[in-house]
Amino acid sequence: MARLVMKFGGTSVANIERIRNVAAHVRREVQAGHQVAVVVSAMSGKTNELVGWVNDCSKLYDAREYDAVVASGEQVTSGLLALVLQEMGIPARSWQGWQIPIRTSDAHGSARIEGIDPAALNEGFARGEVAVVAGFQGVHEPSGRVTTLGRGGSDTSAVAVAAAIGAERCDIYTDVDGVYTTDPRVVPKARKLDKVSFEEMLEMASLGSKVLQVRSVEIAMVHKVRTFVRSSFDDPANPTPGTLICEEEEIVEQQVVTGIAFSKDEAQITLRRIADKPGVAASIFGPLADSNINVDMIIQVVSGDARTTDLTFTVQAADYERAMDHLRKRQAEIGYEALQGATDVVKISAIGVGMRSHAGVAARAFKALAEKGVNIRAITTSEIKFSVLIDKDYTELAVRTLHSLYGLDKAA
Repeated sequence: MARLVMKFGGTSVANIERIRNVAAHVRREVQAGHQVAVVVSAMSGKTNELVGWVNDCSKLYDAREYDAVVASGEQVTSGLLALVLQEMGIPARSWQGWQIPIRTSDAHGSARIEGIDPAALNEGFARGEVAVVAGFQGVHEPSGRVTTLGRGGSDTSAVAVAAAIGAERCDIYTDVDGVYTTDPRVVPKARKLDKVSFEEMLEMASLGSKVLQVRSVEIAMVHKVRTFVRSSFDDPANPTPGTLICEEEEIVEQQVVTGIAFSKDEAQITLRRIADKPGVAASIFGPLADSNINVDMIIQVVSGDARTTDLTFTVQAADYERAMDHLRKRQAEIGYEALQGATDVVKISAIGVGMRSHAGVAARAFKALAEKGVNIRAITTSEIKFSVLIDKDYTELAVRTLHSLYGLDKAA
């Protein structure tokens, strides 16, 4: 008897009618002989409502009480789904993170899972019960306080539970029917992928794809949890298979480029004419790191006399003002002459494990973008991806150009 984890997001459980539809999906798997754990998010919009209430109470809120409030959304959903399953004649019970327990760090609002004890869930499976687990939450055991895992944390909960119970697979049900070569709203010819490697999905998730949370893909890759992205809006009696996220060895036909991702949540910062001497980079990036401001692309251009340099890097748009403020306050320490910034930029990325064995993949993109009149502000590369920073006005043109360039428009 195989074990299976099914995860349903906020839009999938937005109301009682949709919860009944979710229950029908669960019933299908139970009738197929699986032992099932279901991980649920809060109903669509509820977490934002709860966060709003917290902010109305206190702008400088206690993060521990914030977690106590916002974790309640998943508690409601798990209880409702358990009730609907029981009404269908399927034994089920709801589980909160602290009851299992799902042990986490004490970083309230962005805790990381440190371990899951599967004993209680295993006992429930032995009784023939479906376990309905509240996603997004856990417990910091030394303090006994409820914690939350950050936005998208239910994906992480689901994959972690799958790893803990030794599930055959983890099915992530969303409002899309799989992972596409790029956003179909930008490129109508975008295709659904049958399989994507863990590494490719990790890059896609970190570079702008909203299908899965980054941490969930990391856990799936480490623990080799085969994960499907599927649509909860399919007919429960006849669902489509979705996209399988798996090890590279499972993918027989591998394209050079698998997908094109883009992120509009980017900002560019440039420091002009900095003294070119040891320790300058540390004086810039050290304080930013201490303030939890993540830096992505970094470009340094040294002047002809090797005495000064220009330094350009990118940060998340949400961190832009904080980063600029840090740098202004440290002008004397850093020694730059001018500070410039821009938020009208976008990062376009091409991802594919096939890049490891093919030369000139990025060069083709640079040429194609130049022919379309798209200026590249910055470039960064890794073994299986490259990213370019361009003006936001050229987003759709650039995405469509690269999607066609690498043959992703063609039917499989």
